[in-house]
Amino acid sequence: MQSVQEVEKHVPVREGDYGEKVATVEPGGVEYIATRERHGKPIDLFYTWLSPNLEFATVYVGVLGIAVFGLSFWETAIAIVVGTALGSLTHAILSSFGPKYGVPMMVQSRGAFGFLGNILPAGLNAFTGSIGWFIVNSVSGAFALQALGGLANLTLPFWLTFLIIVVAQVAIATLGHNFIHFFERWALPLLGVVFIVACVFIFSKANYGVGANPGPVGHFGAFTLLFTATFGYAAGWNPYAADYTRYMSSTIDRMRVGFWAGMGVFVSCVVLELAGAALATVAGTKWGPTDIPTVQLRQAMPDFVYYLTLLCIAVGAVAANAINIYSGTMSLVALGIREMGMTLRQRRAVLAIAAGVLGYLIGIIGQANVGPGSKYEYFLLLISYWIAPWLAVVLTDAWLRRGDYGDESMFYDTKYQRWQGVVAMGIGLVVSVGLFSNVYSVYIAPIPNNNPGIGDITFIVGFVLTAAIYYALNMGLRKQTAPTRAMGSRA
Repeated sequence: MQSVQEVEKHVPVREGDYGEKVATVEPGGVEYIATRERHGKPIDLFYTWLSPNLEFATVYVGVLGIAVFGLSFWETAIAIVVGTALGSLTHAILSSFGPKYGVPMMVQSRGAFGFLGNILPAGLNAFTGSIGWFIVNSVSGAFALQALGGLANLTLPFWLTFLIIVVAQVAIATLGHNFIHFFERWALPLLGVVFIVACVFIFSKANYGVGANPGPVGHFGAFTLLFTATFGYAAGWNPYAADYTRYMSSTIDRMRVGFWAGMGVFVSCVVLELAGAALATVAGTKWGPTDIPTVQLRQAMPDFVYYLTLLCIAVGAVAANAINIYSGTMSLVALGIREMGMTLRQRRAVLAIAAGVLGYLIGIIGQANVGPGSKYEYFLLLISYWIAPWLAVVLTDAWLRRGDYGDESMFYDTKYQRWQGVVAMGIGLVVSVGLFSNVYSVYIAPIPNNNPGIGDITFIVGFVLTAAIYYALNMGLRKQTAPTRAMGSRA
């Protein structure tokens, strides 16, 4: 591992002077962050990852456990805690990479996949963030604004409320890294206080003794389905992790960086998902295919708190999607797309706006809302399917190399290719999904089809199988990396 001074001689360094400026468009795109531009404290990451999960998409994950998978409240709670803990742990590990390497997550991924091979995970991440999560969160926020309009006897059309949400989040994402950190921090007091009050009312009216009715999959099958969904929700942030820590000093305590990033995801997801599970047990709530899920909040709290919660659902959607758009467009840039007479800053901004326009059009047509009939649980399962093999390759590669990527020139070398990462991830994906996936009405693989009680363990199989294959293909890599560190290197 070479010193930061040596690295800056071998990689493209981010252009312009940025520092801690907030009200300006972030210069550059996916380049290395120079030492003079490093700033930020580990505790900042707690705010950054707490705010984007304070939204209805998080609440509804907990609803799934009871209303869709048929678990009891306490079975749901265990699945939530275990699945979220696992996704938060991997998020903590990847967040700690940012200060060390100084590059976005999907650029660091090139170390294991090579330049062209990285198109596979970067493309999946760009689609998941810029299109998938963008639409899911934006539509939920738009419906919340529509409901708020009723408070003033205003009938707001969906296209207008959706447009308001989209414009706000695209503007934040376009400004970039510092403004996102700023927005997440200052959105937290409003989101935190209102959601805490809302949770108190929900928990006070919950029926914790609700019986389980998991259907033909049984308790274990339903548990693994929810466990996979909760992991998918928390781990859905993993491919973005280093994007928000790469500006931190290379000498910072990376254990603290990982701790606060992981805790931000863990605390927010566990609390709101448990609230969602509790909400599903509140008398009077309805979770049929024609019922509006956000309206069910009204059964658990006074109108004043309900309308404040709707406001925060809209703000929370913006907080989540500002990160989705920013990191999604970073993944698009990491694909190796060449600019046409544009600077890297202009390219990133244009891609953010393009993602907003495309997401808006798809959202208007599809209205992929979080709620009954939306197949939201399918989306969470599918996220876990591809993220697990990608994690296996990235983490195994970092372990084999002892975290040493030399002068990091491989992250930007278009001629640097590694077939092992693509092969391992491809086999892991095909085998795990082909044999173990359990997505109702889409595809049920042979093993869960013949053994419904197994539920869904696709991401576990995908991770273990991919890690084993990648290790077998790279057994000599660990021997090539010296265990010692040169003076002035990044530990």
